[in-house]
Amino acid sequence: MSSKRVYVSPLREQAAAQTRALILQRAAELFADRGYGRVTVADIAAAAGVAPKTVFASVGSKGDILDRIVGQGVAASGYEQAMRQVLALRTPKSVLEALARGTRAGNEGQFTVHEAIRKALPVHEDGEVLWERATAAYRDALRTAARHLHTLTPPPPCPVEETADLLWFWFGPTGWRTIVVENGWSWDRAEDFLRHTAVTTLC
Repeated sequence: MSSKRVYVSPLREQAAAQTRALILQRAAELFADRGYGRVTVADIAAAAGVAPKTVFASVGSKGDILDRIVGQGVAASGYEQAMRQVLALRTPKSVLEALARGTRAGNEGQFTVHEAIRKALPVHEDGEVLWERATAAYRDALRTAARHLHTLTPPPPCPVEETADLLWFWFGPTGWRTIVVENGWSWDRAEDFLRHTAVTTLC
């Protein structure tokens, strides 16, 4: 008994991937602008220039879309490579400067995705789990940086756990959003201030 080979068109696969990427991009923009609860699949379809049934077939429900946005945000963070570079640094000041520079780049570059997730938290049925998933690797990276700081000379004046808490306070997503979005600072000014504060406090 012979089985038919299913032909898969590379061009068709490429077009489907581009459609998915566009849908996710437009959905993230809408979630960030209006808030997750105020956006419908029809809104996303209209913004992407496709039919609602295409959204469901390509990406799934609105919840599925948000789930994919979170996954993309984590994958795009590049924290593993950034941490390898941080762990190669041998002075506390250089580590803190790299953290300020790297977390600024991540938060600025992923701002739309972060806003989409943040605005979904109050209305999403699993908001706490969603936030934990979105930030777990980020927070672990800063804990790793804190432990590394305590192997250098001079080490921070507080315990490792407190150092990690301070790094999260300064360089975590909430800290960046508070100073840039809520208080209207430029990203450059925010980076300079947070770097200076961290170096002055921990070095």
